[in-house]
Amino acid sequence: MNPIVLIPARLASTRLPDKPLADIAGAPMIVQVWRRAREADVGPVVVACAEQAIFEAVRDSGGEAVITDPDHPSGSDRIHEALGKVDGEGQFDAVVNLQGDLPTIDAATVRAVLDPFDVAACDIATLVTEITDVAEETDPNVVKAVVGFADGAQIGRALYFSRATVPTGEGPLYHHIGIYAYRRAALERFVSLDQGVLERRERLEQLRALENGLRVHAARVDTMPLGVDTPTDLERARVALGAS
Repeated sequence: MNPIVLIPARLASTRLPDKPLADIAGAPMIVQVWRRAREADVGPVVVACAEQAIFEAVRDSGGEAVITDPDHPSGSDRIHEALGKVDGEGQFDAVVNLQGDLPTIDAATVRAVLDPFDVAACDIATLVTEITDVAEETDPNVVKAVVGFADGAQIGRALYFSRATVPTGEGPLYHHIGIYAYRRAALERFVSLDQGVLERRERLEQLRALENGLRVHAARVDTMPLGVDTPTDLERARVALGAS
């Protein structure tokens, strides 16, 4: 497998305006994410920018970036455009979609998203971690992944994603980590599909894949990476990277 890491980034954010450019330990957040992706050493890393300011921040830090249409409805559409620009000849057969608001993610977690491709039938790979905070079990902002891991297995097929508390009964619940890896053909198909009924209902893009027969498999990891969505999250990231 020959993967590339693409990081979609745009300035529009209601809770934390211009967050890709927020300073964390002396560098814009998007540059910190780019550095984490480089540390994972799974392939080239390119930032898919919606605005010139992000492009310049990445370029000035020695990174590679491309400008994409600011009106893309999702990160998947943005990385698809970027892939065509940086690899029109189809050299890369797998694409890691790493969100631009994960400045403290560790290299092992980035690498782990490719593990489900050991399953030949896997079209899209993602990550989950077991929920340990009881409050998260009923929090609609915590997306749950329904994955039936066999005893001792670290990889399982994802059957559904929901903001509800699922599945019922005894056993662990899994917090979905919004990092994806696509086989190139799966990404091409995914962005061609219309929005799904369940996708609109749950407000979860990954349900479009399941509704259209794409197979999603998940790898289980130990920790939930810090996503920066609020000023409080930003301060946590600054402390984490400032102390590293």
